Amino acid sequence: MVGSGPAGLTAGLYAAREGIETLVIERGGVGGQAGVTERLDNFPGFPEGIGGAEFANRLRQQAERFGVEILSAQDVVGVGVEGSYREVRTAAPSGARSGGEHYHAWAVLLALGSTYRRLGIPGEEAFIGAGVHFCATCDGPFYRGKEVLVIGGGNSAGEEGLFLTKFCQKVTIATRGPELSASRIVVDKVRSHPQIEVLTEVTPAAFKGDGHLESVVLARRGGETREVRPDGVFVFIGLSPNTEIVKGLVELDERGFVVTDGMLQTSVPGIFAAGDARAGSTKQAASAAGEGAAAARAIRRYVEPLAGGMPTAEPPEAVA
Repeated sequence: MVGSGPAGLTAGLYAAREGIETLVIERGGVGGQAGVTERLDNFPGFPEGIGGAEFANRLRQQAERFGVEILSAQDVVGVGVEGSYREVRTAAPSGARSGGEHYHAWAVLLALGSTYRRLGIPGEEAFIGAGVHFCATCDGPFYRGKEVLVIGGGNSAGEEGLFLTKFCQKVTIATRGPELSASRIVVDKVRSHPQIEVLTEVTPAAFKGDGHLESVVLARRGGETREVRPDGVFVFIGLSPNTEIVKGLVELDERGFVVTDGMLQTSVPGIFAAGDARAGSTKQAASAAGEGAAAARAIRRYVEPLAGGMPTAEPPEAVA
């Protein structure tokens, strides 16, 4: 499993329970995007919500309980095919001139995730999770009865702005273009909504505050600036799938997301994909976990003929 978000770790624990020797490789912190989310309020089973770091830690503990091996801080630089095996290559340790490891398995799951595109302006990194957000479903309820600023002009910005009106007293959408670039039906809904104001031809220049976001500097093309003070900011300028390592290997759509069939298998037999990097995914932790479980079952069906049949593993507590 390449990636340790909800898709990768769920697939790992399901595969391990099926008796499959399972390795999860992660380049960063375990938990993926969910692990760095301030709080998850929409994952089933947590009525009071759960912090992203705690959620990721619980996922890790559960996977390790079933025998999943997790390698973190290992940067995967390539995925390939070698006969009946699928190969995953990692980078050499920092500072080394050579090295890196090659791992071989009958099947590989690409749980690569995606990255929210950033604005790259002063203050952005400092206030992520402290007033600056990238997921309305995850963080919108924290702003019930308050005012928020949405940055972006496409379908995501329009649709998420409409969603935020369920909680927020007022939603302001700021776009750098002369008009919203979303579909006509989305634009019409936004323009007719009494809780939404649209600011055109403005670009965020900086986020300001002391420990928490306090204001946003907006710049116009002529150089004029203004400072607004929303309670929170939601940035929706697109998602970039983390699929560089499989370009030229598996089929990707026009945006770079991995194309799969109904069994979550890519264009290369034995290589599967689940979660945010998969074309058609909903980009939600709960659905990523579901895809991980489905991918694990599909992987078992794929590897059984290669392994000559596999016993079903019992949970550790059931083994004498």
